[in-house]
Amino acid sequence: MAHEEHSDLLRAQGLCRDYAGSRVVHDVEISLAGGDVLGVLGPNGAGKTTILRMLAGTLAPSAGRICIAGADLRENPIAAKRHIGYLPERPPVYSELTVDEYLGFCARLHGIVRAKQRAAIAAAKADCELEAVGKRPISHLSKGFQQRVGIAQAIVHRPDVLILDEPTAGLDPNQLRGVRALIARLAADHSVIVSSHILPEIQAVASRVMIVNAGRIVLDAPMTDLDGQATALEVGFAASPDAATLGEQSGVTSVEAISPGRWLLTLDPTHADIRVALAERAAADGWQLNLLSPRSVTLEDRFLRLTSGDSSDCMPDETP
Repeated sequence: MAHEEHSDLLRAQGLCRDYAGSRVVHDVEISLAGGDVLGVLGPNGAGKTTILRMLAGTLAPSAGRICIAGADLRENPIAAKRHIGYLPERPPVYSELTVDEYLGFCARLHGIVRAKQRAAIAAAKADCELEAVGKRPISHLSKGFQQRVGIAQAIVHRPDVLILDEPTAGLDPNQLRGVRALIARLAADHSVIVSSHILPEIQAVASRVMIVNAGRIVLDAPMTDLDGQATALEVGFAASPDAATLGEQSGVTSVEAISPGRWLLTLDPTHADIRVALAERAAADGWQLNLLSPRSVTLEDRFLRLTSGDSSDCMPDETP
């Protein structure tokens, strides 16, 4: 079967996963171009790890298609996986080996020819700032250095796509800064997917953000469109209309109740300013407008709004 020609290094279409008779990932669509850093956010149990494992080829989807650099992951897994570097939530390190021994083992697993293994290992160590600990057993390293070793194994074969699941979990503030800087450096030569349930971690590294809730993508947008860019209005009325009526106003994308008679209106950032039109509508319909205050909608605002509903059909992230 001929593969599609497109600029995306990774493309997932209609991705689903069933578990114990229930659908736990629903029709996921993802595309990743060269140089993208896609941050995947979601509460615990939202399905982030399940999605990342399918993208990495360690968990088969129940439906859908994944292409990596033009190779279909189901039809041609060996070719597709040559382009993938994967760091699971629990780094796959062998603590009894030294860093050099472990990276040598990983280089052989990835099929790097013997003549190029030493250079590949040296480059991965340099990228992850591991040169000084190459001869040390992994069990003697700090949590932060063990994370770096996990990332080094993911990049030793120079893949096009890096998939990093919770790479900063359990790190102290100094280690966090180091791993953030490493991800920023890697993004210059790789496309990166990084997951977290901690908003500041995604804000620090991602160019795009995808929010997952109950196995569904509920938001996928450039970071610049999200944090502080989309505007909102806090409005109040003495004789308030209902949410549905406010939602009919042109330019309003969502309505959230704050308290009786007070609402937060999320606005379409491409739409013209609606304040005059809203005030005129309030006067004409007798709503008795008494508050009209612009606000910014942050990524945190959106995350809380999109993930605060019922998630009873989600599952633990660690799918068997």
